[in-house]
Amino acid sequence: MGFSLNLVDLAGFIALLLWGVHMVQTGVQRAFGPNLRAMLGQALRNRSGAFLAGLGVTAILQSSTATGLMTAGFAASGLVELAPALAVMLGANVGTTLIVQILSFNVAAVAPALILIGVLMFRRDVSPRARDIGRVFTGLGLMLLALHQLLELMVSYEDTPSMRLLLGAAATSPLLDVLLAAGLTWAMHSSVAVVLLIMSLASKGAVPPLAAFALVLGANLGTAINPVLEGPANDELAAKRLPIGNLLTRVAGVGFGLAFLEPISRQIVTIVPDNARAVADFHSLFNIAVAALFLPLLTPFAGLLEKLLPKRVDPTDPSQPIYLDPAAKETPIVALGAAAREALRVADALGEMLAGARAALASADRRKIVETRRRDDVLDRLNGAIKAYLISLDPEELNEQDHRRLNEILCFTMNLEQAGDVIDRNLLPHAAKRLKRGLVFAREEQAELIDLIERLTSNLKAAAALFMTEDARIARTLADEKIAFREAETQATLAHFERLRNGRLDAVQASALHLDLLRDMKSINSHIVAAAAYPVLEREGELLPSRIIRVVR
Repeated sequence: MGFSLNLVDLAGFIALLLWGVHMVQTGVQRAFGPNLRAMLGQALRNRSGAFLAGLGVTAILQSSTATGLMTAGFAASGLVELAPALAVMLGANVGTTLIVQILSFNVAAVAPALILIGVLMFRRDVSPRARDIGRVFTGLGLMLLALHQLLELMVSYEDTPSMRLLLGAAATSPLLDVLLAAGLTWAMHSSVAVVLLIMSLASKGAVPPLAAFALVLGANLGTAINPVLEGPANDELAAKRLPIGNLLTRVAGVGFGLAFLEPISRQIVTIVPDNARAVADFHSLFNIAVAALFLPLLTPFAGLLEKLLPKRVDPTDPSQPIYLDPAAKETPIVALGAAAREALRVADALGEMLAGARAALASADRRKIVETRRRDDVLDRLNGAIKAYLISLDPEELNEQDHRRLNEILCFTMNLEQAGDVIDRNLLPHAAKRLKRGLVFAREEQAELIDLIERLTSNLKAAAALFMTEDARIARTLADEKIAFREAETQATLAHFERLRNGRLDAVQASALHLDLLRDMKSINSHIVAAAAYPVLEREGELLPSRIIRVVR
C-alpha cells in the first residue's frame, strides 16, 4: 500500500512540474508572443542573428518546439532560407538549457513567494499582460515546489534494494538510458521537465553521473522527435526539412556524446562535484558543442536536406489546407499565423474565380462558366477548415490581441467565401443567361464589365496585402473603391432607363443583364472591402455606423 502511494506521489509531483512548465510557456506566449514572433522574423536574415534569436526566444518561451513551429512557418512560406532556420533551432536548443541552469541552484525557498506574487497579479483586475506575467510567476513557483518535493521523495527510495538494482542495471547500459529518456521526453513533450527530473535523481545519488549524462542525451534526442511526428498535416516532404534537419543534428550529437561519454563524465565530475550542477552543465555543454559543430556546416547541410527532401512538383488538391498544423494549436500565436497563411489561399482561390468570370464574360465558351463554378467548392472547403481550426483553439490560451486577430481572420475568410458565392450563384448564372439568349452587349458595356472585373482583382490583391500589413492608408483607399462601383451602378441604371424609352427589346434585355452584372460586382466588392478594410478602419475609429447624416433639431 505504501509503495502504491509513493508511486502516486511521484506521478503527482511530475504532473505538477509539467503543469508549471506549461503555465510559464502559455503566460509568456500570451504576454509577448507577437513581439517574439516579430523579433524572430527580423533576425532570420543571417546565421548568427538567427542563432541568437532562437536562443533568446526559447529562453523566454522555454519551448524549443514553439520556436521551431514559428521558424517552420517562415521557412515553409519561403520567407527564410533553410540554413538560417536551422541556425534558429541550434540556438533554440541552447536556449532550453538556461532555465535548467537557473533551477540547478537551491532556489526552492522562493517558490511560495513566486506563487503568491503570481496569484495576486492574476486575480487583480489589471491589464491582460500583467495577468499573463502572473501566470509565469505561478508556473515558476510550481516548478520549484515540484522539484523540492521530488527531492524529498527520492530520499525514501535512496536505499531501497529494488531501486538500487534497477538503477544499477540502467547505469551499465548508456544506450538504454538514452532510449529510455528519449521515449519519456517524447511522451512528456518537455525536455526541460525531464532534465530537471534527472537532476533530482542525480542530486540524491539515485543514478550515478554516467547514467545521468546518458539520460540527458536521451532527453535532447526526444525533444527533436515530436516536431517530426507531429509536423504539418500535409505530406509535402519539403515541409519536413527543418524538423528532420534538427533531429539529424541531435542524432549526430548524441552519437558523439555516447562515444566520448566516459572521459567527459570523469572530467565534469572532477570539476563539478555537485551532481545536480553537473547534470545542468553537461546539458548546456552538449547543446553548445552541437551548435559549434554544425553552425559552420549549415549551408552544405541545408543543401543536402533540400536534395533528399525535394519539393513536390505535382499540384495538390487546392481545397485541402496545407498550413493548418495541428501541433501549432499548443502555441496560439503560431496557430493564428498558420490560419492567416491559409486565409491568403482563400484570396488566391477567389482571384481564380474572378479570372474565370472575366474569361466567361469575354467569350462564348460555356466551359469557362462550369470550370469557374467548381472553384467555389475550394473556397467553401478552405473556409470551413479555417473556421474549424480556429474554433478548436482554447480561448483561455488567447490574449486580447489574439482574440482580435482570430476575429479578423474569420471576417476575412467568411467575406471572401461570400464573395465567391455571389460569383457562383449570381454573376455566372447571369453570364450563362447571356449565352443562352444570344444577347450581345454594346461595346462600351462590354468594356465596362471587363474593366470592373479587373478592378475587383486589383481590390482583392489590395485586401490581401491589407490583411497582412493592417495599414490604415490601404484600408482608406480600398474603402473608397465602393464609391466607384456605386457610381458605375448609378450610371448603368440611368442608361438602362434611356434604352427603355427607345424601346429596342434586344438592347433592353442586354442592358438589364448588364445592370444585374454590375450589381453582382458591386456586391462582390462590398464583401472584399468588408473582409479587410472595415476591421482596420473600425479599430482606427474611422468607420461610421451609418451613411445617414444625423441632423440635430
